[in-house]
Amino acid sequence: MATIKVESIESAINVWRAKSPASGDELALCHQARTLADIYALMIIRRLSEIDSESLTTEQQAAYDAAFIS
Repeated sequence: MATIKVESIESAINVWRAKSPASGDELALCHQARTLADIYALMIIRRLSEIDSESLTTEQQAAYDAAFIS
């Protein structure tokens, strides 16, 4: 089983933030960053350093994978 480290999720969020900076008066994150922020927050709250990649939703996995495609 493949695992994903919390630092990798954070890096993916930062990639999306760089590609599509927060916008509007509320400085909302783009959809992909918000999707990954959900799992990132759970990992922080639960003090997990890594998770099983199969625990990501299809949408989270797509956002994660797309962050690292040039």
